[in-house]
Amino acid sequence: MIDLPLVLERAGGVPLRAQLVAQLRAAMAEGRLAAGERLPSSRALAGTLAVSRTVVTEAYEQLYAEGWLEGRHGSGTYVSDIALPGGAAERPAETPGYLGRAAPPGMLDLRPGVAWTGALHTPAWRRAWRLAADAGLGERPDARGLPGLRAALADLVRRTRGVACPVERLMVTRGATNGLDMLAAALTRPGDRVGIEEPGYGRARAVLAARGLEVVPCPVDEHGLVVDALPDGLRLVYTTPSHQYPLGGVLPVPRRQALLAWARRNDALVVEDDYDGEFRFDVAPLPALYGLDPDRVVYLGTASKILSSAVGVGWLVARPGVVAAVARRREEVADRTPGVPQEAMRLLLERGDLDRHVRRMRGEYARRRAVVAEALAGLPLRGDTAGLHLVAELPAGRAERVAVEAARRGVLVETLARAYAGPPAVSGLVIGYGAAGGPGDLRSGCSLVRELAG
Repeated sequence: MIDLPLVLERAGGVPLRAQLVAQLRAAMAEGRLAAGERLPSSRALAGTLAVSRTVVTEAYEQLYAEGWLEGRHGSGTYVSDIALPGGAAERPAETPGYLGRAAPPGMLDLRPGVAWTGALHTPAWRRAWRLAADAGLGERPDARGLPGLRAALADLVRRTRGVACPVERLMVTRGATNGLDMLAAALTRPGDRVGIEEPGYGRARAVLAARGLEVVPCPVDEHGLVVDALPDGLRLVYTTPSHQYPLGGVLPVPRRQALLAWARRNDALVVEDDYDGEFRFDVAPLPALYGLDPDRVVYLGTASKILSSAVGVGWLVARPGVVAAVARRREEVADRTPGVPQEAMRLLLERGDLDRHVRRMRGEYARRRAVVAEALAGLPLRGDTAGLHLVAELPAGRAERVAVEAARRGVLVETLARAYAGPPAVSGLVIGYGAAGGPGDLRSGCSLVRELAG
């Protein structure tokens, strides 16, 4: 059990319960409270803070409802792994030891959100990192990123996503989640209402909630975000239009136009997370939503699905005023993208090595997807036209049982329920094919899942 550095202010008008919820939520989202750590009992924490036990009990109940905390019978209250910083992958609720963490030795990892890193060990990769380490970078890099990398990324966005991207509209981040977090810190205030897809990316939901924002679930269907269901009054809406996470829909052009019309009517921003837009297998992807209204859309990209989450480089593209506001916020909190990964990324881009890697991986992931689809034959599949995962639909309740038994037999999969803030409308498993070592592992793991699904 841990000691919590919490301070509650009795003057100022903010209820004690709300203060406690906000401080615990922020500590979990930022990693100061780690997944699996046990919290004090409500009685013990109330005594430490000199408040009534009701204040702590109600705060814990709120965080239970939001998915931040979990109870273990006869043991106490623990931090749920939804609070872990990092990638999109999350484990089934019934296998708490594995959510958001590296797979234990001997376990086959079929969770989503992880790129295959086996193809990175090339002379070009090693050369880029060696040269970057020898570059003698300064101690205080520009909050917007190294100029050379910003120019190279602007060219990448222009070439691959079909939109003009002047350098002054682009800044380097530590990843898409970091970009979203800094955007929310710079442009919103606690209590603002923001929208996120339902089902959607749990890490984005956690980041926005940690900023004290009211996160409003926005329904999706097989095509993506249902724009007609968007409420008025949102400050921003977060969406994955090129490959909706996790169901896989592609937002059609009429809905894109309707979404931008809604944003203009509400003076809201649309945050476009293009988390795996490089890997499409049926037809070329639609141009980025950002290209339809560069002043209304904020575009987020990341190297985590192209290369590895360990690289820690992403990019944010927006109108100059938004970029300046986010850069100021990063300066205030000393948030920086380390210089060596930036320089390595620049070298990979300028020498054409990144483009060659993406072409190789597009073929590799297409082969892996085919293996997974064959092994899961007979199950309804969604989202298998792009990206690094697909969804296998199962009746309500069966997905959770399959995930538990698969983990017991050495295969990790994620339930679709983890992507919902409320009751799931679709039940199933989210199968990732990036982390597994090769087609043979994928075939055996998915065959086990198919066997257990019945």
